[in-house]
Amino acid sequence: MDYIVWDMDRIIFQIYGPFGIRWYSLFFLTGFLIGLNVFQKMARSEGQDDSYADNLLFYLIIGTIVGARLGHCLFYQPEFFLRYPLEILKVWEGGLASHGGFLGVICAIWLFVSKNKSLSFLWVADRISFLALMTGGFIRIGNLFNSEIVGRITDVPWAIIFKKVDSYPRHPSQLYEAIGYFTISLCVYSYYRYCNRRPLEGRLLGLTLAGGFAFRSFIEIFKENQVSFEENMLMNMGQLLSIPFILLGLYLAVGLQKKKVQIKDKANSKLSYKV
Repeated sequence: MDYIVWDMDRIIFQIYGPFGIRWYSLFFLTGFLIGLNVFQKMARSEGQDDSYADNLLFYLIIGTIVGARLGHCLFYQPEFFLRYPLEILKVWEGGLASHGGFLGVICAIWLFVSKNKSLSFLWVADRISFLALMTGGFIRIGNLFNSEIVGRITDVPWAIIFKKVDSYPRHPSQLYEAIGYFTISLCVYSYYRYCNRRPLEGRLLGLTLAGGFAFRSFIEIFKENQVSFEENMLMNMGQLLSIPFILLGLYLAVGLQKKKVQIKDKANSKLSYKV
């Protein structure tokens, strides 16, 4: 059977010496810029001021990179990086974890909102969360161009041979993940429109966390483990790290709303009693 042979150069073009424009960086920035554009349109459609969006983007990019880097170092190679902490700074050598990246996004939003008191954390997080997941899809396409985070060996007709890795046909798990993230992001955005752009606070964030990380946990079965210690684990690190995100997402999407309804009903009953 003839499989797709993938041997794409990671660099689009060289600038000077070791410096060049890489496919990964291009897709990384593309996701953020599209997300910024959509966020601004959502804010305007709701009658909100969007003049702070550029500053928020800066926080999000820094938060994503720092969170993803620390996530990789602490979740996947803690012994090495705790022994050689300065190696953490070498982001250009690769090693970013999406779970850490999403935590970095949440921290960035919290830090930004703490300095902009007119904004609600959940309002911003709701609208950024599914855009961050969409950006994760673009980043996975960047992983495809880097021939990294490859899938398991398979004989499916759409398998890809990553020449920079070996000569075996493998699941294009990067594409699986990208398509899944794009689909979930679109579904959450459709729900946002269905709610007439006024969803309950926390629900979009909850749906994104629960849906995105449930899919991430599922797609791990098609991917090669990233580090050797995962081989003897019932669930790999990606699946284990997804569990808290899924539970938090379910709480925000369902439990938090029930709690708000209970508090509201209790307040109404007290008011009725006084009247």
